[in-house]
Amino acid sequence: MSEKCKKVYITTPIYYVNDIPHIGHAYTTIIADTLAVYSRMAGLDTFFLTGTDEHGQKIEEAARKRDKLPKEYADEISARFRKLWDEFDISYDKFIRTTDEEHKRGVRKAFEKMYEKGDIYKDTYSGHYCISCETFFTETQLVDGEFCPECGKQTNIVEEESYFFRLSKYQDRLLRWYEENEKCILPKTRRNEVIRFVESGLEDLSITRTSFDWGVKLPKSLNDPAHVMYVWLDALMNYLTALGYGGDEKRMDYWPARVHLIGKDILRFHAIYWPAFLMSLDMPLPKHIAAHGWWTRNGEKMSKSKGNVIDPKEVVDAYGLENFRYFMLREVPFGGDGDFSQKALMDRINSDLGNDLGNLLNRLIGMSAKYSEGEIDSQNLREYYSKELEAVNDSIGRLEPLLFDMQLHRYLEELWRPLSIANKAIDSYQPWVMMKEGKTEEALALNALIANILAKVAIMLHPVMPRTTEKIASALSFVIDNESYRKYIKGDELLPKFTIERIPPLFPRIEEVRMEEKGAVKEEKKSPKGKGSDKGASAEESDGVISIEQFFQTTLKVGTVVEAHEVPKSKKLLRLMVDLGEDSPRQIVAGIKEWYSPADLVDTQVCVVANLKPAKLMGMLSEGMILAAKDDSGLSLVRPEKPKKAGTVIG
Repeated sequence: MSEKCKKVYITTPIYYVNDIPHIGHAYTTIIADTLAVYSRMAGLDTFFLTGTDEHGQKIEEAARKRDKLPKEYADEISARFRKLWDEFDISYDKFIRTTDEEHKRGVRKAFEKMYEKGDIYKDTYSGHYCISCETFFTETQLVDGEFCPECGKQTNIVEEESYFFRLSKYQDRLLRWYEENEKCILPKTRRNEVIRFVESGLEDLSITRTSFDWGVKLPKSLNDPAHVMYVWLDALMNYLTALGYGGDEKRMDYWPARVHLIGKDILRFHAIYWPAFLMSLDMPLPKHIAAHGWWTRNGEKMSKSKGNVIDPKEVVDAYGLENFRYFMLREVPFGGDGDFSQKALMDRINSDLGNDLGNLLNRLIGMSAKYSEGEIDSQNLREYYSKELEAVNDSIGRLEPLLFDMQLHRYLEELWRPLSIANKAIDSYQPWVMMKEGKTEEALALNALIANILAKVAIMLHPVMPRTTEKIASALSFVIDNESYRKYIKGDELLPKFTIERIPPLFPRIEEVRMEEKGAVKEEKKSPKGKGSDKGASAEESDGVISIEQFFQTTLKVGTVVEAHEVPKSKKLLRLMVDLGEDSPRQIVAGIKEWYSPADLVDTQVCVVANLKPAKLMGMLSEGMILAAKDDSGLSLVRPEKPKKAGTVIG
């Protein structure tokens, strides 16, 4: 991120109060918090917004079922979100509610301005309406002529008087924005998805309702009290009203937003409706709209009926907040769907955090106590270990762009390279041998190398694990702040002489799962230590029958072939680039050339085994396997019956 960008505005979506917080809400909020903590550490004036969306027919009905007034029900659920974020130490600057009077005032001002501009007009609307999604759909969009294409619930035919926003007016301007701003929607696959949708044609958008009352009333100047605003117009305006739009506008200089963090299910509203509203209001457009994927549990879609919905508070209570934050950001490429399992979480804690990071600090504490009574001095570091230090600085220098391009898993991968350099240096140089050989200065300089690597890693890991990194910094006698960031990350300074503090191990090993598994899929009690033998398999298993647990170890996804090429000198292989809803397409090498040409495959969909260990075929890396069926008549690819979003999980 450029130092010229002095003000940084980061937002989560405002969470709909129809249900309690779940792991998806936590994921979005943790990402936003990570960006906000980093921005402040980098010395940027940062404003971080979160909150709750509280209007609409769905809320009105949910409150009625519980014999509560809508505001009473909204108060209760909104308080749960705020309490959870406070318990998770989320560093938001404002928690907005769409029932706040200043928000409603700003929304009315926006409506009035768009109306005066001629972008809002009154007409009658008839269509299929999904209460759950608060959205109208055309008949061609419905599943089996009546079910919502987004949530699968039954729609109702609604005919009512409505105000419309001239969305169609902004179609060409939206397409120009997407074209001229390659990173306006992240990841790139989502941008392509939005472009295809807009190119298919935009219809004007119904933005008021008369069939319910729980919403923001229209401006008094329109003298039309029967209407309330469409929940998405109301909700999206929170990003401006939180800064004072329509009232005290002293914070409006934070606009435009640096990053809007959202889930992929609300991409259309944020990437099409929201910029069109902003264009109508003559407001600058956000820099990035970043849409992440969904989370499954042990390979299964989460649902209340299965009882396998993940309560983030339960995970944090069992495994720790910092461990949870690291796992969520490291486990899955941003934009792709992620799978939560206790096994995977335990592996990350025991391996990445315990072995690579925690054990390195323990080794440094032990060596320093043994060789120099805990004193560490960097004065001779460059003389002996300039090569290692240069490699570390190269990795550290690559980090910031990855963070703000939403490549969070790669950010953490790259951040772990200096830890590998440090651990390898200890094993290669063997300071215990150097001490025996009288190379004391060289051995103590190695301790200084390890300390400086840990300091740099702690600073850059701080946005992800702030409590843990403060402990590391305390042990190394420095404070993580903008000054340390400038000296040790942006500058070339080394730690001054200090005496290391002995602290307890940061990541005690976890051997058994700590949460009761809910739903159909159960997990093993022990943390896996590698592939097990099949000596204990039952007779059924040894005959080829597998358990449901074994089946769910395989991740099957729908992919879209974006490129296809022949492999030179191969009679069987084609090289495919397949979009699985991740940061970038995967390369998959498939032996299907006898039955398919590259032209047959581009822009078609395939089914992919997505969690296979990558393998090399004719020197090319293959990151998955295409499913196909073959009999006497030849080979046919297994494909979805109807087009599905790239990355859709099969199962």
